[in-house]
Amino acid sequence: MTRVLIVDGANVVGATPDGWWKDRPGAAARLHERLLVADLVHDEVVLVLEGQAKAGVPAGRDAHVRIVHAPRDGDAAIVAAARGAAESGASVTVVTADRALAARVASVDAEVLRPSWLLDQLDR
Repeated sequence: MTRVLIVDGANVVGATPDGWWKDRPGAAARLHERLLVADLVHDEVVLVLEGQAKAGVPAGRDAHVRIVHAPRDGDAAIVAAARGAAESGASVTVVTADRALAARVASVDAEVLRPSWLLDQLDR
């Protein structure tokens, strides 16, 4: 079974008070780079970006990481990605601290993990 990890980019970047708000595109690019080299058990990583962060990484595929630019709000794009992956038979995990979003993706049987879990994985 394919394992898909969907990352709420804004939520993960916002979990570390490192000045990300001064350079949202740069923060998105740094997260993208870390996801590219991370040793994760997932077959595909979907990084969802919204707002100014979209300027940091072009939409599309980069190795095993697919970058999605949310047309409006990131939550809707995350739910759509989770639904699409689940409908294709994948095991889906969503990384977010947003409780309302977690409830929405639970409807497609996605596991929800907090940003701290992902940041721990990236720091290995």
